[in-house]
Amino acid sequence: MAVNTRFATGVHALLLLAAEPDVLQTSEDVARKLNTNPVVIRRVFSLLQQAELVESQKGPSGGSRLARSAKEISLADVYRVLAPGDVFHAAATNAVHSGKLNSALGQVFKDAQKALEKELAQTSLSQLAKKTAKKDKH
Repeated sequence: MAVNTRFATGVHALLLLAAEPDVLQTSEDVARKLNTNPVVIRRVFSLLQQAELVESQKGPSGGSRLARSAKEISLADVYRVLAPGDVFHAAATNAVHSGKLNSALGQVFKDAQKALEKELAQTSLSQLAKKTAKKDKH
């Protein structure tokens, strides 16, 4: 089963942009700092730009920066853009009781999804940056 790291990559990239809000950063610069491919960053930034979380300028002096303050961007905003859909999915089985089980499990999954999104909504990029800075000092 493949693991989707787009959300985590996006959060890391946005934190880099938040650290220097007035500087346009290229996908190459961000990719180098995150030890990933610039194409990955361009794809992530493209999605974030469509959601108006990032603004980008093309050309030799171009790059990307946050479209609004890091205080105004929650992790839930980023999650909805980069990891749309449900986290959990019930397995398709032919078992006799699978209908009732999938229904009950579906409700548990729905509740867990709501809890995840609620938790992510409570943290902004600026709060996460502050938490990270505190841990780096210790």
